[in-house]
Amino acid sequence: MAGNPVHGGDEARFARDLRDEGEPEAEFHPGIAARFPRKNAAAGVLARDEHGRVLFVCPTYKPFLEIPGGLVEDGESPLAACRREVREELGIDVAAGRLLVVDWLPAHGVWRDSLQFVFDGGVLSRERIGAIRLAADEVSRFEFLDLEAARARLRPSKARRIALAYQAFLDGETVYGEFGRRLG
Repeated sequence: MAGNPVHGGDEARFARDLRDEGEPEAEFHPGIAARFPRKNAAAGVLARDEHGRVLFVCPTYKPFLEIPGGLVEDGESPLAACRREVREELGIDVAAGRLLVVDWLPAHGVWRDSLQFVFDGGVLSRERIGAIRLAADEVSRFEFLDLEAARARLRPSKARRIALAYQAFLDGETVYGEFGRRLG
């Protein structure tokens, strides 16, 4: 995916912007770019049912709940990754709308530090919910829960991040956080 950027915007506009950017600059000090740190990124949606409960998925590869979404691949924008991951996990397209939260997570165990993007996934109708077809190798089931009911089944930082996203949705804003705590 690194060769051709994948993004969430208008194809023609993106192609013009890329062309207008011009040729990539040469490294002033050869080899410096390879020494720069790399950071992981992930993107997911805060999708809700008609009662305002949040959609959670139960991954097959970890013991905690997640919101639909996943890792951003090289050459992929967070929005494009969000749309791709949700489609892969749920078998439906969910309109990833306004950015609600960007949250930084510190390195923990084997995992690098990362940026977590949460987009508004809107309200899913009963028909959309009925159309969900889970990727059995990734997700065992899904459920809609209010934040308090989900808290015990989430990592503490994830519970804080989802609460931030929900409040950002209610307030009509975008929030920056670190380890699930609002800053700024």
